[in-house]
Amino acid sequence: MFTPFNVNELRRLISDELKQLEEEGYDVTRFKEDFVNIKMEVSELMRFYFKLREAPLRSDYPFVEPSSLAQIRALCEGRPKELIDKVRKDSLHDKILGGWVGRCIGCMIGKPVEGWSREKIMNSLRKIGEYPLNGYFPERAFTEEELRWKRALTRGNITQVERDDDIDYTILNTIILNEKGFDVTTKDIGLYWLSKLPYNMVYTAERMAYRNLVLGIEPPMTATYLNPYREWIGAQIRADAWGYACPGAPGKAAELAYRDACLSHTKNGIYGEMFVSAMIAAAFVLDDLEEIVKVGLSEIPKTSRLHKAISQVIEWWHEGLTWEEAIDNAINHYGRYSPVHTINNAVLVTIGILWGEGNFRKAVTIAVMGGWDTDCNGATVGSIYGVLCGYKGIPRDLKSPLNNRIRSCIVGFDNVKISEMASISERIALKFLNTKI
Repeated sequence: MFTPFNVNELRRLISDELKQLEEEGYDVTRFKEDFVNIKMEVSELMRFYFKLREAPLRSDYPFVEPSSLAQIRALCEGRPKELIDKVRKDSLHDKILGGWVGRCIGCMIGKPVEGWSREKIMNSLRKIGEYPLNGYFPERAFTEEELRWKRALTRGNITQVERDDDIDYTILNTIILNEKGFDVTTKDIGLYWLSKLPYNMVYTAERMAYRNLVLGIEPPMTATYLNPYREWIGAQIRADAWGYACPGAPGKAAELAYRDACLSHTKNGIYGEMFVSAMIAAAFVLDDLEEIVKVGLSEIPKTSRLHKAISQVIEWWHEGLTWEEAIDNAINHYGRYSPVHTINNAVLVTIGILWGEGNFRKAVTIAVMGGWDTDCNGATVGSIYGVLCGYKGIPRDLKSPLNNRIRSCIVGFDNVKISEMASISERIALKFLNTKI
């Protein structure tokens, strides 16, 4: 099959594929040995890539992680009945606007330290006497060189929501739902990517899937062909629009999230988006933080690595650990994954949710102080807590600097108002509720 990559890029992708297969439980020992001496020719590398399909699953691998919806659902445990009858329409506007604004705030808090380690974030704040973080990062946390591009992301300098893929996908998926409705397919979503989303504004798994779409490859193969990033965080950050659309219906939200995720992801990459979308849908009607997490957990296979990781966080919560101890545990247990992997970042999201104790500011800043993919984690916790607390429950000093404005690369939606996007989400949610109640 044709590959658009040069030799060096292809070799890097295959090296990453070996790591990904190993994480999925495959025995690639002999392939790693062969890879060291492989010829630097595209044809040889591609032959080797297809040979990797022969890698056997380790006999001691304890997880079962399917990528089809039917198989996923067969391995779920404790899925709740839909809670639509508990949704209060008089609070719907406040909660959806809260979700949108909360997501934007969390993204902006985490964006200037994206990719930083927990230790680097902690040290930078301690040096200026601002640890733990209490809102947007101050200028003093950064060097003058860093401030060249980070100044607009710091306290006192924020005037809008700066362009970020964490917000682009929320906008795009809202547009898709508004135009295609609840029967939207994975193929439909791929076509919207091609028409509304610039290629140079997508990354890792999404970039691989986008490339595959351009080559004429159809889902679900778009998620697997030369895509070693298929369990990274990209799908998890695309969950929110589905949750906003299905208040009180975590199962439906997770199903829509699945249709989106399988365009670019498999296994735990898919589960991350299902987990988050279900929690958002549940946050419309539940106040108990642990119960919200457990609703999300009930939508993913109990036999998966992600399920085990989130269950472990709940155990830490019951053991009475501090949030700092929980983050240290997360780093010790899951630091082996890429800083932009689904599993380790979902763990930090869950820590933010539980240890946030219903306080929006505390929840978002805890998630960000964990490091790794800080803008993604801040945005996800901000979204869930924004729905939980409502727009009225979000601190004024965090929401007012945004000036109700989002910069975006989505065609036709740059400089859109946050309130306008929330109104579209509200119309979609009301349409959903009116067909169910």
